[in-house]
Amino acid sequence: MKCRLLPVLLLPLLMLPSMAAVAETGIPAVTLVTGEDGTSNYSVTIQILALMTLLTFLPAMLMMMTSFARIIIVFAILRQALGLQQTPSNQIIIGLSLFLTLFIMSPVLEEVNVRAVQPYMAEELGPMEAFEAAGVPFHEFMLNQTRESDLQLFMRISETPPVETAEEIPFTILIPAFVTSELKTAFQIGFMLFIPFLVIDLVVASVLMAMGMMMLSPIIISLPFKIMLFVLVDGWAMVIGTLAASFGV
Repeated sequence: MKCRLLPVLLLPLLMLPSMAAVAETGIPAVTLVTGEDGTSNYSVTIQILALMTLLTFLPAMLMMMTSFARIIIVFAILRQALGLQQTPSNQIIIGLSLFLTLFIMSPVLEEVNVRAVQPYMAEELGPMEAFEAAGVPFHEFMLNQTRESDLQLFMRISETPPVETAEEIPFTILIPAFVTSELKTAFQIGFMLFIPFLVIDLVVASVLMAMGMMMLSPIIISLPFKIMLFVLVDGWAMVIGTLAASFGV
């Protein structure tokens, strides 16, 4: 047993020369390069670190800066209105919401590609300039979907001075205002979807009570009628079309 453990115990000692060589060579963590036009660029190491840090915020950006929140809330309310607890499943709803978000956000993503990604890959823009250029299409998209009252609310809370143009509104104010507006719009659409199914539940409950069948759950009887109504009116196409049209697509 001791003979088998000996190579494992000697492994750190064998790695010391290589570690010392790396330490002597060194990897520059921060290198600031000044260009001929006066701009400054950080080393590739810092750029990769910043990119990896930014990727950790990608799920939050997807939910808070795109159409994803409105879509998935409407689908969740629709499933509740139908009386189906697990159908469609959460995976299907999330997947449908993601692809519908990609469809709605495709003009914005294409503009980001033209304004920021391609110039950065062609070395026409620095990292910070490309990052600022990529934020402009998202700023315009969120601003078009945000209510003015919500913007004024967060500007008043943060005590931000008035701006001359809407393009000067910072993301720290625009993002919470956009999310607030999205929640309100999603619940408005969900309310309109809930009404016809609620009417079916009331009619079925009234009929069962008139027949003296009070021990029978109205939900069991009304569920097939709600599904039939939803299928006959091509409900999924109507809901998805309404969601896409609500963003001006």
